[in-house]
Amino acid sequence: MCVFSIIIPTFNSGVTLPIALESIVQQTEQSIEVLIMDCLSTDHTLEIANTYETKFSCMKIISQKDKGIYDAMNKGIDNATGNWILFLGSDDSLYDLSVLETVKKKIDNTNAKVVYGNAKIQGDTGWAKDGEVYAGAFNLSKLLNQNICHQAIFYNKDFIKNEIGYFNLKYTKSSDWDFNLRCWAKSPFQYIDLIVANFKAGGFSTHATDTGILDDFIDNVRRYFGISLFHPLLNNPTFGFYGIVLTKQQEQHPFRFKYEKLKKRFFTKIR
Repeated sequence: MCVFSIIIPTFNSGVTLPIALESIVQQTEQSIEVLIMDCLSTDHTLEIANTYETKFSCMKIISQKDKGIYDAMNKGIDNATGNWILFLGSDDSLYDLSVLETVKKKIDNTNAKVVYGNAKIQGDTGWAKDGEVYAGAFNLSKLLNQNICHQAIFYNKDFIKNEIGYFNLKYTKSSDWDFNLRCWAKSPFQYIDLIVANFKAGGFSTHATDTGILDDFIDNVRRYFGISLFHPLLNNPTFGFYGIVLTKQQEQHPFRFKYEKLKKRFFTKIR
């Protein structure tokens, strides 16, 4: 059994896939399983993948119709046999040749079920600038306002398969954010001050809007963490969905909403 299973969804990724695979094959840590989850590419993606089969101790190339990147990642989970799972985009790459060796030393000495570092941004996105190291250590408050790049996260396979399950296909762009919140609700993450991967801007996740997760976000968070609309994490002007929280408070708990509003005014006045 390998230490790492690296899952790479592909679709007509012939131009970029060699960069991703080269960053893996040259790692000083070689206990790696590579899974290419391809969506019936019509370019030379599969030919390129096949040329790497002999370069890895374990490589699986699966080409079949899927329902998008998160469906491909779910299928990768089903096929992964390594102890830790990393999801890498076909246009992304590991940051340097010793990344996996460094991470292995960390995970050998942790009880955490999810370990994460940083991603180096290549190109401008709607949420980070070219060259930025994204995004440091997280707490729950930070995770409720922004996501961790999945290219920088290592998930314990048994934890995912036995306790978390799959990415929700309803969320076409931000299912990994929802996935990370579900993971955190079960077991807080451990941060490593390390750049894990280069994140290539320009893909589907860079600028697209996921209205599905926006509609469900508050209800999901309350369910995952067992908190009310008046919990300080949500009932806070620094929370990105605070306006929606206030609307829900007023609709669902009108008397408490008025009471909390009056209480806030009173304490503001006496200060």
